[in-house]
Amino acid sequence: MGDRAPDFALPNQDGLLIRLRDFIGKKVVVLFFYPKDDSPGCRIEACGFRDTYIDFKDAGAEVIGISSDSVESHKRFASKYKIPYHILSDRGGKVRKLYGVPSTLGIIPGRVTYIIDKQGYIRYIFSSQFNPRRHVEEALKIVERLRQT
Repeated sequence: MGDRAPDFALPNQDGLLIRLRDFIGKKVVVLFFYPKDDSPGCRIEACGFRDTYIDFKDAGAEVIGISSDSVESHKRFASKYKIPYHILSDRGGKVRKLYGVPSTLGIIPGRVTYIIDKQGYIRYIFSSQFNPRRHVEEALKIVERLRQT
């Protein structure tokens, strides 16, 4: 925490290139890494962010999800669950590695949420592979706190 968030450019579910730097100076970014589209825990987490998305927007934040799934997989996932935010395809896990997201048991990509302030600094990190709902709760709490500062 306190480090500058590494910049990245990845395609979203519509194939559009999304860069972190496009949000710096404008919004707090809730960046969550998740293991796999349509797996039970990831569905819970993604839909939790979907259900509270307006709360994040009202607090001046943008939500961005990242996994190693393909753009096509993300498109199906986003369509099926009506995901309103960007889901980015990190094929090969380059950005996951850049952020130091660990694997669980050495094989399952980790579930970690980063809160990046408007200046581009990481202000909070929450890691829990087995409590996907808590990622949403923790993120909203921190975003609200940042809004008040």
